[in-house]
Amino acid sequence: MSESFILAPSILSADFSILGVQLEALEQGGADWIHVDVMDGHFVPNLSFGPIILPAVKKHTRLPIDVHLMVSNPDELIPAFVAGGANWITVHVETCPHLYRTLQNIRAAGCKAGVALNPGTPVESLGEVVHLLDLVLVLGTNPGFSGQSWLPEMAEKISRVAQFLKQAGSSAVIQVDGGMTAQTLPGAYQAGARAFVSGSSIFGHPESIAEGIKSLRSVVG
Repeated sequence: MSESFILAPSILSADFSILGVQLEALEQGGADWIHVDVMDGHFVPNLSFGPIILPAVKKHTRLPIDVHLMVSNPDELIPAFVAGGANWITVHVETCPHLYRTLQNIRAAGCKAGVALNPGTPVESLGEVVHLLDLVLVLGTNPGFSGQSWLPEMAEKISRVAQFLKQAGSSAVIQVDGGMTAQTLPGAYQAGARAFVSGSSIFGHPESIAEGIKSLRSVVG
């Protein structure tokens, strides 16, 4: 793991015809976690994959698996992702009417618990569960599709999350997903984020996956 930040490539942007090869390239290239974006075509306008992907991923990497549930009923799916080998599970404020209980269940199952905030969701919505958080995921774009452009105003939101966590005495990691490139990552880092999800910038790098990782690592000293 990098001393300066955590890099979690999203396999949503991978070439699934050679997923095993690409997972091995991520580990060899210096990735920290593997990010799995789960979409149900209901909460977000896209459909990705379910818990069956995790055993396949684990065959090709020893890296922690970071699952982001962009689904309408996360409580129904959490046990299957735990059984599949997830290390981190992040749910959305917007889809968890019993968020406190959901986070308790994730932690009781032995996983790290995270909460994601859509661009329009206020930081204050975390107030009653902050002590249960290992991670806060700030969406840098509207969720649903990879390759979107970073929303610049989200840097200020990251700063507010950082201040909120500091005041609460929380050591939760601030993660950012959406629009992360070599140009946008430094601003998010300066605002307080320390974990970054990137898909297109890594898997779509013209030279290689390793060079994509290297290009993102190089922008923070």
